Amino acid sequence: MSTPITLALDWTPNTNHIGFYVAIAKGWYRDAGIEPIMLSPEEDNYQTTPAAKVVAGRALLAIAPSESALSYHLHPTKPSLVAIAALAQRDTSAIVTLANSGIDRPAKLDGRRYASYNARFERAIVAQMIRNDGGKGEFDEIFPPKLGIWETLLTSVADATWVFMPWEGVQARRAGIALNAFHLDDYGIPYGYTPILLAHPDALRTHPDALRALLNATAEGYRFAVHHPDEAVAALITEAKHPSLQDRDFVTESLYELAPALLTADGRWGVMDGQRWQAFVTWLDQQGLIVDRNGQRIPLAPDTYLALFTNELWN
Repeated sequence: MSTPITLALDWTPNTNHIGFYVAIAKGWYRDAGIEPIMLSPEEDNYQTTPAAKVVAGRALLAIAPSESALSYHLHPTKPSLVAIAALAQRDTSAIVTLANSGIDRPAKLDGRRYASYNARFERAIVAQMIRNDGGKGEFDEIFPPKLGIWETLLTSVADATWVFMPWEGVQARRAGIALNAFHLDDYGIPYGYTPILLAHPDALRTHPDALRALLNATAEGYRFAVHHPDEAVAALITEAKHPSLQDRDFVTESLYELAPALLTADGRWGVMDGQRWQAFVTWLDQQGLIVDRNGQRIPLAPDTYLALFTNELWN
């Protein structure tokens, strides 16, 4: 009998998730004795974050940014969710503006409108990017519905927002829309892994074998996607059955853009580098961004980052 594992997606099915859907199509989860159940954020119109669904017991795993692991670790009453895999080995996101806006560097975002996901640390990260480019870090933050954030940029309701370049970046390129893309690491911000696969700490104790089986099958799915992109795209489209995947040429181009970021140099998927976690957490701490709800700084032990992730399921 298969072990069901519910996974809360961070967005509608897209190429970031392709390894999961390849593994479903190939029957690798079934062969491993597990049954993944994909939980869409559309079920409640993005009102509940994937990490919150894990905390509430509605999912065993969640796809989220690395900030979520830190946020739950710092929460005084909620469980400390743990990252068990990185979906990509390098950050493929960027803060973008329309090229015809004239905002061709972060410093020019001072006084502009930024369409926000209202994520923890988001405003502070964008503000620091602006300051690192010589600006003041002062901008107006607007909070459109998540599915409408991209549209606010295209219609100039917002001047900038944060996107995944292998998805919205490819959409823009195919539509002939030129973007300015500001990558965090180009402006002195050592961003963490995004997205990651988060697990409830209880799951690590009670379902280690099932999680290990899921990771192994998923890793095969991502490796297959890198080496057999056309077949992987077909699997994603067939298994996810989502309207956003109807344009096969777009999905294929998206995967080709993403594929170089999916595996380590020696061809592994999912494993994480502690130094990268340490650099991100240290940066947040040094910038004074790790505070409680009252704005009081939360002191961190030097090894705090070690509690945020584990590679043990790969052993």
